[in-house]
Amino acid sequence: MNTNYDWIVIGGGITGSSLAYELSLKQLKVLLLEKDPIADNATVYSYGGLAYWSGTTELTRRLSQEGIELHRQLSAELDGDTEFRELDLLLTCPLDHEPKTLAKNYEKFTIQPDILDVKQACDLEPLLNPNSISGALRLPHGHIHPQKTAIAYQQAFLRQGGRIIYERADGLLRKRDSIVGVVTDKNTYYSPNTVVCAGGLSRRLLTNAGIPNNIFFTHSLLIKTLPTEIKLSSIVMPAIQQRFTLEARAENLLQESGWDDYQNEFIESILDAGAVQFIDGSLCLGQISAIATNPERKLDQRLGENSIRQKISTILPMLSNIPGTCKSCLVAFTNREIAVVGNVKDLAGIYLFNGFTSTLVFAPPLAKHFANWVTGEDSKILEKLNISG
Repeated sequence: MNTNYDWIVIGGGITGSSLAYELSLKQLKVLLLEKDPIADNATVYSYGGLAYWSGTTELTRRLSQEGIELHRQLSAELDGDTEFRELDLLLTCPLDHEPKTLAKNYEKFTIQPDILDVKQACDLEPLLNPNSISGALRLPHGHIHPQKTAIAYQQAFLRQGGRIIYERADGLLRKRDSIVGVVTDKNTYYSPNTVVCAGGLSRRLLTNAGIPNNIFFTHSLLIKTLPTEIKLSSIVMPAIQQRFTLEARAENLLQESGWDDYQNEFIESILDAGAVQFIDGSLCLGQISAIATNPERKLDQRLGENSIRQKISTILPMLSNIPGTCKSCLVAFTNREIAVVGNVKDLAGIYLFNGFTSTLVFAPPLAKHFANWVTGEDSKILEKLNISG
């Protein structure tokens, strides 16, 4: 049971699954540790959007292009349907903001949005309430089923000889200045290399091992609905997205209490009203994001669901009463440009692959670069991102 592995990957979301697969392609003996046999993480509750238009630097533009090209052929590579498709993203503009003014906030991105008046927006998305918006911004967008993509990665990983064990990682096994394995709720597994891809749970795992890190998390709440015959034609999100502002402010909000005292109170929360429909007709409606340093703290699901449905009823009234269940998860983020990627300074055997912005676009191509880098191949991207560099 405790056989030595070349690599242990902690976390079976899209980041851990893609990375485990890419490492296995290098003929490495890889163990993927995932706490839940039935996945219950940020990947499951993701909208599935691929914002390949959102690069702002040479590095993010390159990764965005690599990401969308990868997704366009990923189903064939993995021999599993990721449900990839091209889908418009409509960013709704509130009544008190002009679309032309809001479009200026998107000038830094690789692709500029089309500016739509109310009629044009409703022609593209007939479910929109024309009385609730001043217009919209349209961007080209990709879309996948995130959990089916993670499963496709896992199945391809298993075919490569990888192993998945469903146990909760409780600690990192340290021997002097090296991490030599992982302690779970049931066993201890040994490896000269461990990479942490555990999303919002990563911070506690690393902090308990005495490893400083700048991985943070929000508590997210959204509604997963049953399949419906009502058809949403695009991904709908607000043009002013508060979650990114909340993440940017998170460190200042917590300077006094600190991120590692696990206090129970929610410090601040926001609601970005949006919707996406999957190929089976089910929807994600949401979402609420909140800051609290205790990863086990729970948002009030009844209150959260009511708030989401009330907001959706204003923008997309036909969707507001579709039966569904409120779901919560932790969403990791960092103050670094793309993610926390690389080996930990002054400590051997431990790597991070976490805290992504645009996770579904950036993580799969970066998993390839990471696997190349740790097996000795040249990777300028990892050299730039490496946290110990």
